[in-house]
Amino acid sequence: MSTTGAIRLKALTSITEVDEPVWNTWAGRDSPFVQYGFLAALEGSGCVSTETGWQPNHLLIYSDTQCIGAIPAYRKSHSMGEYVFDWAWADAWQRHGQPYYPKLLMAVPFSPVQGPRILVPDAARHRLSGSHLHRALDQYAGDEGLHSWHLLFPNAQDQALLAQPGRIERKGCQFHWFNRDYGSFEDFLALLTSRKRKSLRKERAVIDAQGIGFRWLTGAELTAQAMDQFYAFYQATYLKRGQQPYLNRQFYHLLRQTMADRTYLLFAEHNGTVVAGALFLVGGDTLYGRYWGCLQHYDKLHFETCYYQGIDLAIRLGLKRFDAGAQGEHKLIRGFEPMLTASWHWVANPGFQPAVARFAAEEAAQVMAYREAALAALPYRASTMG
Repeated sequence: MSTTGAIRLKALTSITEVDEPVWNTWAGRDSPFVQYGFLAALEGSGCVSTETGWQPNHLLIYSDTQCIGAIPAYRKSHSMGEYVFDWAWADAWQRHGQPYYPKLLMAVPFSPVQGPRILVPDAARHRLSGSHLHRALDQYAGDEGLHSWHLLFPNAQDQALLAQPGRIERKGCQFHWFNRDYGSFEDFLALLTSRKRKSLRKERAVIDAQGIGFRWLTGAELTAQAMDQFYAFYQATYLKRGQQPYLNRQFYHLLRQTMADRTYLLFAEHNGTVVAGALFLVGGDTLYGRYWGCLQHYDKLHFETCYYQGIDLAIRLGLKRFDAGAQGEHKLIRGFEPMLTASWHWVANPGFQPAVARFAAEEAAQVMAYREAALAALPYRASTMG
């Protein structure tokens, strides 16, 4: 156990060391990715393990003698599956004969989604100090022989706590769609410029012309057979690039068992045959589009399956936001807006700290400029964006 000021940290080797109701009380309902069911499915399936370089290392947070929450965390021996890339840092360490791994990663594996990372309920948040938390993490990493720690994609509440003078922050940019109280997809299209509105309608018409239909499954409809069918599509996305998927078949079966009420599976069908699939998770006010795949090419099918069907679902469920994944400037012309993300970092080697801080500052300036340019490329009519 590491002690600094009023905050102490204690490591767990598995989420199963905490009772599910207790963990979910800390995690809340806003993000499905930090709930017990999702994290336990990753561990139970072996997707995160010592063998995969994702050794569970969850941190319990103590204030005085009381455990007030936790941080999902992993001891990493590589930088894959994180989506905040530090390969250049690892290369610099190696060139100077210094070890970069192991490192401590506080994040959701394989999931570049913003959300709570410091899982402390509101009733106990007043017991947290940002400066004490940073020092506790620094000390814990040093005591454990970890060469750095990284906390990725915090939500606004955690971001405010972590924003301490002299600390290293990295900026990023994603594209999210926002529901402005739309009653239908046509209501959304009405806010676009005429040219972009016609373009989106044309893309959807291409799907209809090919005779492709869609079917949603959730809850009890998520059978083992349905998950197996989806896994074939998901796996194909990686195999086409010569890669092995991060998530295995067992993960999806465990997810079906633990989080069926928050999971939506979409199948695209052509002439009675399922030809593509996508999986979505629902948070408190947000739809998350995560995984997709198809076995053969159909024109515009990716856009319809991953974006337009998701927008339809978000409107139908009354959700405020749709996060369709980390990649893609192509989302801009489809109404997804550029949003800043953040991550926080500490490195043990004092000789590298100034260089890392300069790198993060220069990168942040570039990200801010990129976001401004992206805002100018949005397809909305000027009068609708305030």
